[in-house]
Amino acid sequence: MTIDIIKVAAVLGALTGIGGAVFGLVRWILRQNKQDEDIRSIKEEQTLICFALKACLDGLEQLGANHTVPVAKDKLEKYLNQKAHDQDSA
Repeated sequence: MTIDIIKVAAVLGALTGIGGAVFGLVRWILRQNKQDEDIRSIKEEQTLICFALKACLDGLEQLGANHTVPVAKDKLEKYLNQKAHDQDSA
């Protein structure tokens, strides 16, 4: 009778360990999916911010703010073009 109880306890312990590992794996996968969604959202927000910044720089340049505005505008355009071409090749 003692051997049967020990075998049952060993099987239950093994099943608990396997269940814990599976649960941990599922939690990790769900966390990765959440991070992917967050990154996608951040990229969309940054795209909108860059678009708005470019529009502001265009407006300032049209109003005659010619000190560092054209330089900043050119750097932003070069950066956006470079990133667009980097994504196309990836």
